[in-house]
Amino acid sequence: MTRPPSTTSGAPRIYCLPLAFALDRDAWLQCVGRAAEMGFSRILTTLAACGASLREPVEPLAAYADAARANGLALDLVIERQAARAAPSFAVDGAYADDPLPDPRRAPPVEASPPHAPAAPHDDDLAERLIALAGYGVAGFCLRGVDAMPIAQWSDCLGRVRAARPGTAFFAWTQGLPRARMIDAAARFDGVFLSSCWWDLRAAWLLDEHADLATSPCRIALAEDPFGGRALDAVPPRHRMLACQRALAVAFELGDGILVPAGMEFAWSAPVWRAIRTPADLSAAWQAAAFNLGHAIARGNARLARRAADRVDLDGGIELQRLAGPSAPIAVFARVPCDRRRREPLRIVAANISLSDTASLDAAGWSWHDCTHVQPLDDDDAPVGAPQPLDTVRLAPGEVRAWRATRPAPVAGRAARTHGDGHAADKAVRVAEDAVRAPRLFIDAITPAVDNGRFAVKCVAGEAVRVEADVVIDGHDVPSAVLLWRPIDAADWREVDMAPLGNDRWTAEFRPDRIGRYEFTIEAWRDPYVNWCREVGKKVDAGLDIALELREGALILADIARHAVTARARLALEHACRVDDALDAGHTLSALTAPTLADAVAAARFRPYVLRHLPPQPVDVEPALAGFASWYELFPRSQSNDPSRHGTFDDVIARLPAIRAMGFDVLYFPPVHPIGTKHRKGRNNSKSAAPGDPGSPYAIGAEEGGHDALHPALGTFDDFRRLNEAAHAHGLALALDFAVQCSPDHPWLTSHSGWFDWRPDGSLHYAENPPKKYEDIVNVDFYTDDAMPGLWLALRDIVLFWIGHGVTLFRVDNPHTKPLPFWEWLIATVRADHPEVVFLSEAFTRPKMMYRLAKIGFSQSYTYFTWRHSKQEFIDYLGELTRPDIAAYFRPHFFVNTPDINPLFLQTSGRPGFLIRAALAALLSGLWGVYNGFELCESAALPGREEYLDSEKYQLRAWDWNRPGNIVREIAQLNRIRRAHPALHTHRGLTFHNAFDPHILYFAKTTPRRDDVVLAAINLDPFAAHEADFEVPLWEWGLADDAVLAAENLLDGTRFAFHGKRQHVRLAPDAPYAIWAVRPPDGEVSP
Repeated sequence: MTRPPSTTSGAPRIYCLPLAFALDRDAWLQCVGRAAEMGFSRILTTLAACGASLREPVEPLAAYADAARANGLALDLVIERQAARAAPSFAVDGAYADDPLPDPRRAPPVEASPPHAPAAPHDDDLAERLIALAGYGVAGFCLRGVDAMPIAQWSDCLGRVRAARPGTAFFAWTQGLPRARMIDAAARFDGVFLSSCWWDLRAAWLLDEHADLATSPCRIALAEDPFGGRALDAVPPRHRMLACQRALAVAFELGDGILVPAGMEFAWSAPVWRAIRTPADLSAAWQAAAFNLGHAIARGNARLARRAADRVDLDGGIELQRLAGPSAPIAVFARVPCDRRRREPLRIVAANISLSDTASLDAAGWSWHDCTHVQPLDDDDAPVGAPQPLDTVRLAPGEVRAWRATRPAPVAGRAARTHGDGHAADKAVRVAEDAVRAPRLFIDAITPAVDNGRFAVKCVAGEAVRVEADVVIDGHDVPSAVLLWRPIDAADWREVDMAPLGNDRWTAEFRPDRIGRYEFTIEAWRDPYVNWCREVGKKVDAGLDIALELREGALILADIARHAVTARARLALEHACRVDDALDAGHTLSALTAPTLADAVAAARFRPYVLRHLPPQPVDVEPALAGFASWYELFPRSQSNDPSRHGTFDDVIARLPAIRAMGFDVLYFPPVHPIGTKHRKGRNNSKSAAPGDPGSPYAIGAEEGGHDALHPALGTFDDFRRLNEAAHAHGLALALDFAVQCSPDHPWLTSHSGWFDWRPDGSLHYAENPPKKYEDIVNVDFYTDDAMPGLWLALRDIVLFWIGHGVTLFRVDNPHTKPLPFWEWLIATVRADHPEVVFLSEAFTRPKMMYRLAKIGFSQSYTYFTWRHSKQEFIDYLGELTRPDIAAYFRPHFFVNTPDINPLFLQTSGRPGFLIRAALAALLSGLWGVYNGFELCESAALPGREEYLDSEKYQLRAWDWNRPGNIVREIAQLNRIRRAHPALHTHRGLTFHNAFDPHILYFAKTTPRRDDVVLAAINLDPFAAHEADFEVPLWEWGLADDAVLAAENLLDGTRFAFHGKRQHVRLAPDAPYAIWAVRPPDGEVSP
């Protein structure tokens, strides 16, 4: 049935007096006057309050209605469920029970009567009674007994009343009705009531109910339950006014109309009304109220009336859309038009759910249909200020706030900015011509790449660089693509055909053979011949006639021949395109698709719609030591075997055979320069040095010189040259520490004082790394007027100076405390002429800074390896470091200890702990290092600190290289295994597998072609043996779970076989790791 025309005027604003007793006429006049002052349009009460009943209307009822009408209010009466069922004839298919009002969120028992039963005699009876009441001036009825009879009978009953008394309004109390019946009722009555007074501001049911009642001419919000217990009675008195304010404000926003129980402006509870009989009682109760929200209600009613007037011609209605989640501390909803085409401003409302705490909420996601600009609304609903985006909302306890949300003007496109200059048509043609010439393909997601080519990918000479990219063309054609690569000193590109991987992904690889900067890119085009071959092949497979396709193929070849870049290719193609009609289709097809012809097409280099990705991606090809090396660090001054004698470079030469015998590739020295005397540090970092204390080598610079000088006690440059030659003869490369810092005695403070940061009192800022303070060190300032670029060039010259003395490996101290532009410039400048140089970053800092240093040129980086201990920590950390996007530029260097770091784990773990950390570092990364003493299990520490007791940084030491309990043999063995297995030459190719014990870390290292696979299991507990089943990854070779892998124990050389996936291992503290090389038996590898 269609909805009847609305008989209400504007938004129903109802003041409800739910009394069960007659109200004195003067008291009634007071109530009516008060309701009018607060802007209500209707007053709802009971027949009892007017001294009447449904069966016996009385003459005074007209006086009550006249009084209401004189104050601009319509009088509405509540028709209770019992009244609607009073006559026996009202019952349909049995009697009705007078149940209490049901919870609006729960459906009542299903009614036994049919939903559209024919009109019954009692319909006429009820209609006549309502007509009689309307005759006394009653303007409308609130029907609480909607479930007393089928909706169709109600419709007939209301129709008769409306026919007799036009303009009579009927409001249905639909709370608790089944959803289908509630929706049906909404369409037949003049208004329905929302269950808003029971809403907790979080649950979704209220928004669902609002949508279900959308067919009603008017959805009336309940500020409070007018017929049951007051919810406000449960609110603590200190919060009651806030609760009233919030309930009213929310109700005014939710509905098209509102119902406010009388006395809510004073937060009266239900018992107050039971004590009122006379005007004096009413006045006394008003005077005794703790607060009065009448003015706020009047403003809300005025807003509601204006909103209704503004919405007169709004088709499609309004719906509520929640903009913040149910767990948010602030409830946020918008009143939006159901018709999305409408451009009216939206209304956004936010309410603090808490009555005791201030709440804030990010408003970034409050956009609805592009309405991203808001204006706060004042008490009169007037927008305040200019529309602008809203970032954060902060609401006081219980506060409700509203905004007007509008769509800002869209950004004007370039075409829209041609203001009729007379050339718009010409410009449109040019734009179209540009579009015609635009590529039909796109190349995207190229890997490897670092920040889309802003920085270089890293590899070592001879390493294969596997390139992938998305290459896509429109339509059903398949593109052709090649990888182009070259060293930057070459003019011509080398070309490798790319192969499809599926899903528009293509791949190829190249292998740079020289150190230095390379670049690569991708070129793609639509190859007409390749696509013709593909198309005709499909038609042959389908058994279709291809005579016409063969002629098309000949034409394609003729076109390619015309564009061929070589005469040989052109002749081959011209010959092939002469199709002999006398030959059958099979012979012709074979001729047109012959491999030699495909070669001729490729040689013709006809590439229509060709697209080359620009700019090319840079690749830094570095020496092998940049990616795979074992480093050994020592203090040359402690190599004399006598703590009273300063060591020399000759003493270091004597140590070379032992260092090389342990399998190390790089011998690294802390700074070897003159050491300052001012504020020199004493033993164990004491602030005062005793006579003979050598000081910290990081306090660089003294009377003898600075960064380009040698400490006189170590030897001369001839001695250094002999050491370098001897090291290389033993297969060792020297690495020096490049520490950009100075002692207060550095010559630069005299010759270049403008390079330093001077304080107002003429003193210098000393180096600090809170809580550490280095009183013997001062830092340079890269951005003083004198330092730009003099300091930068001087530091570059220092690096070049040591390169001139045969040093190509530099460990850089704390580069993160120096400007990034400086390092990017210095490394690029040095490597432009000396690509063999490698820089190791010692930056124990935030991960993003460590990664940025690698991007700008550092070949290697110290890591957080020292502070990773548990199985899951290693899995997570190595999972991050081996991510392709990070591994493309960041090479982790796993130092097990340093002169500055005596790891807590090693301080208490004994010899097993040193074995565990050595195996972890040596097997997980291609780069690992030890500081001397590690092989001797040196662990004496300053109490409670990660620092060595009697550290070599501050004194001379003598070492017993044959100390019992050393792990020299084990280190040598690990390095031999590393050298013999390419899978261990990098941190990449790492996969963690299942070992069913939380203390056993089990993993595989593999080369890209899987021609070398190493399995390792390491017990992370230095105090107890652990054993576990583990899984041999047979599936990686496509083998069944019961297959066999040939294995070699790399620690003792025994050969055996792993039978099946499930194996077992036991690892004791004195032998905490196992290492196996595995391969499938010949002929058993799946392709």
